[in-house]
Amino acid sequence: MDLSNILSIAGKPGLYKVVSQSRGGVVVTSLQDGRKMSIGQTQRVSSLSDISIYTEEGDEPLADIFTTMFKNSDGKAIDVNMKDNSDLRNYFLEILPDHDEERVYASDIKKMIKWFNLLLEKGELSIEESTEESKEETTEASEEE
Repeated sequence: MDLSNILSIAGKPGLYKVVSQSRGGVVVTSLQDGRKMSIGQTQRVSSLSDISIYTEEGDEPLADIFTTMFKNSDGKAIDVNMKDNSDLRNYFLEILPDHDEERVYASDIKKMIKWFNLLLEKGELSIEESTEESKEETTEASEEE
């Protein structure tokens, strides 16, 4: 699952897909409404491939969490309107049991679920891609032996 061309922009809702580079920054398209816009070099931008979630042992990349969410939901959208924060926490304990509960807030979990649903709706998530990546890693490990 390649999330390197999907961006989160501070102060702007939703996710954005990189269309091209410009002299002053990057041209992106909103995944929510399809509008194009230019993002300057001074804006805080994070690629989803660079985002990870705190665990007791270190960090877990967001792509791995999305893969687990995809498998757990059978490729269907997840209900983000859970009754309270304990429902969100219980759901996330199924996905990532060793996440650091003190540093991963309910609002973070809700945002991940919203991002997951948006990426799923727009066809940006696919289990086949992750399966191919794991096959490549297995092949590379076998070749090294």
